[in-house]
Amino acid sequence: MNFLLDILANHIYSTPTFIIYKNNQQIRKYAGSNPQQLSEAIKTLAAEAENDGKGGSGFPSASGSSGSGSGAWVGASLPRGYTDVTDSVDPRGLDLLNADSDFGAVKTLFETSPPSSLNKGKSAATAADANKDWVESDVDNQLMLYVPFMANLKVHTIQITSCVSADASDDDEAPVRPKTIHVWTNRQHNLGFEEAEDIPATQTIELKPEDWDEQTQTAKLELRFVKFQNVYSLVLFVADAEGDSEKTRIDRIRFIGETGEKREIGKLEKIGHDD
Repeated sequence: MNFLLDILANHIYSTPTFIIYKNNQQIRKYAGSNPQQLSEAIKTLAAEAENDGKGGSGFPSASGSSGSGSGAWVGASLPRGYTDVTDSVDPRGLDLLNADSDFGAVKTLFETSPPSSLNKGKSAATAADANKDWVESDVDNQLMLYVPFMANLKVHTIQITSCVSADASDDDEAPVRPKTIHVWTNRQHNLGFEEAEDIPATQTIELKPEDWDEQTQTAKLELRFVKFQNVYSLVLFVADAEGDSEKTRIDRIRFIGETGEKREIGKLEKIGHDD
């Protein structure tokens, strides 16, 4: 009976399932037999243990986390029973509207390495830096992001990291953090900005300054979990940003939840219009 309760408490629906704990808290869960994924997880844990022993931050290095999935950096603590499922993002179908081409591409948002700006302290990184591993909006402060997944997900939380300088709010031209974010589930393609005004969002979240963690520059979008139970795609619309700046900056996005059934390749292709 205790064994059955443990299975239900940890949301185990398939076997084999491997659960990794750190300091008595579940940090990752891998469902199914995937030797490559487990091998990467073991290497990541070994690297983290080495960093902890040296007094490091515990973040995997960029060179050690170039693949998606296990061992990826996350900007905030994970809710009990859920894991980072960003490795289910299908990079082939990603689409980002109103992004400034002088900065990172859409895939930059889902890199597994920590943002380079975190190493620069409160000064963050600027447009003059060579390694622009973040995204900025272009003609105004809005962004429209389409994210398809390679599996059906239960999405519990979205983590958004935005590394802005400490005095960004005092500079009308400095990039700022997103404020109001509309989220849609299971769209077949990205939405246009005018189109989004006519379609009710699955959920709308307004971030406040106190929602951002000072150390990791990350905010958690806590979703109405019952509405995000069988998700094969998400659209995130940044409708506005903090202050009066025309530039919105996002460094990383992570999805936290549970991974379900893998999707067929043919269903992953982005099409031009809904049926």
